[in-house]
Amino acid sequence: MLHNFKQTTTRLLLEKKFNVNWPRVKEFLKIFILAMSVVFIVLLTVDLVNSDFVGAEEENEQMAVAISDSIIGHLDDNYFMPNEDLGYGCNVLGIELHGDITTYIAPVDDEEEDAPCYDQTVSEEIVFMIEDAENDYDVKAIVLEIDSFGGYPVAAEEVANALKRAQKPTVALIRESGNSGAYWAATGADVIFASKNSDVGSIAVNGSYLEYSRQNQQDGITYVPLSSGKFKETGDPDKPLTWEERNLLMRDVNIVHNNFVDAVAENRGMDRAAVAQLADGFIHARRNGARKRAH
Repeated sequence: MLHNFKQTTTRLLLEKKFNVNWPRVKEFLKIFILAMSVVFIVLLTVDLVNSDFVGAEEENEQMAVAISDSIIGHLDDNYFMPNEDLGYGCNVLGIELHGDITTYIAPVDDEEEDAPCYDQTVSEEIVFMIEDAENDYDVKAIVLEIDSFGGYPVAAEEVANALKRAQKPTVALIRESGNSGAYWAATGADVIFASKNSDVGSIAVNGSYLEYSRQNQQDGITYVPLSSGKFKETGDPDKPLTWEERNLLMRDVNIVHNNFVDAVAENRGMDRAAVAQLADGFIHARRNGARKRAH
């Protein structure tokens, strides 16, 4: 699998076209001209020292070296970045999608003793990193590492669309699981990689919840409905669900389900009817190591 991953990523790098970063080119030329000017000044200084000053040859060399080191030090401090900032080494951006995918995480007081620990990933953070990588000359490809049982449809759609918009090669790497909303997010990548033991799929929508109305009655708790709209309290776990309300909720579940199927079919270049047959909510173990988007 790792060999195929490297081969596919390399091919994507060759297939994609990158725009020339002209501001970076101009900056390089400016620094290059400045460096050449410094070299000329150093050579001129050495020549003046050798011709106009009386002293030992060793002292002249030490003076020239001191001048050169001073100038180079100034350039290092003001014009050049450390090696790790120049893009040397790894040029692939890795992004993690772990836990539930959602559009936001509620703020938490870290100093509170019983503060909840959320296993979640925020879609807008992933979208920001993808868009930032698109504008980074040193980043040549984007890998989204996924280990998630799903999440919310809007968040999944946002990540998938961000991957689709990317001009640089994108890879979704599913580890233990890439289910439901996590798989929706992965469909936006150029290539999806997964182990033959990974859980992948679960193309369906779940709107189930627990109802406490009978438990409340046993506990002597009475539900008092006060709302201006007929369906305003639909889905409230403290009241029984009417058949009319159930039908409305199932209508919405089916709408999102069809949107999910449409997205998978479009993003992976598959026949919609074929995707609809797979969209039963079941989690499939991968038999194939990689899945490239069909065109």
